[in-house]
Amino acid sequence: MALGSRLSALFRPYSTLRDQLGSVRRVYLAGDRIRRRDDMGSHAELVLLLHGFFQTRNIWEVMEDRLRFDGFSVMSFNLGGLLWKYNTHPVDEIAARTADKIEALAQKHRFDRFHIVGHSKGGLIARRYVQNYGGHHRVKSVVTLGTPHHGTATAWLGVALMGFGALRSSAGDLLPRSNLIRNLGRDTFDPAIPLTSVYSRADLVCPWWCSVLQPRPGETQLSNVHVPGVGHSQLVWDPAVYRVVRERLGAAAAAWNERAGPDIAGGEARPP
Repeated sequence: MALGSRLSALFRPYSTLRDQLGSVRRVYLAGDRIRRRDDMGSHAELVLLLHGFFQTRNIWEVMEDRLRFDGFSVMSFNLGGLLWKYNTHPVDEIAARTADKIEALAQKHRFDRFHIVGHSKGGLIARRYVQNYGGHHRVKSVVTLGTPHHGTATAWLGVALMGFGALRSSAGDLLPRSNLIRNLGRDTFDPAIPLTSVYSRADLVCPWWCSVLQPRPGETQLSNVHVPGVGHSQLVWDPAVYRVVRERLGAAAAAWNERAGPDIAGGEARPP
């Protein structure tokens, strides 16, 4: 028993680090683990996954498998950045590139609307795309996981990592009161698109008060969901978080189909 306690204590710091930042081996050092698929128009509901700062789309492996098992089509992009792999480019640059890529894929795979799940910085990319780059014409709903909607002071670590400006990056975008954060807060979010912020008080990278949306009067499409005891990166694979994501996607899909009417939604497979 004593040996077991010592081993548990030995591995606890590693587990905490993994839950906050993700697995070094599976996220940062691995090649592109997510298999490229071309089924974007083959299901009633399509989900775009956008990952966070200095991470790769490998972090979505569990989420993507769960979504596909539950009948969703899924797409995720290599967002580029440092070493052409890590997501470090400015948020506006990625939002604009995402808009262009979406339009090309929509023409190729003949899809119209989709949902977005964004982790950390990925949630800010999603918001910028919807609010400023035409995404309101494409998006049914947005769910963010541990996203610094008000900026986060821990982004200073990213600023330091990128050489205090020596390397062009989005680290400064993530700071409180950055131009990006101020612009997102000033602009309104489309009232027809549900925006859900999923956060945890155990998130050390993006503390909960940085993630909680503060709706203006009448902004009933904005909501917050707390999931206790979940680290920052753990938000993308934790089963309790996935249940929230799954419920929000299903509710948004049902609401959209009800608004769209039978001519648009009735002939398609119903949402999972």
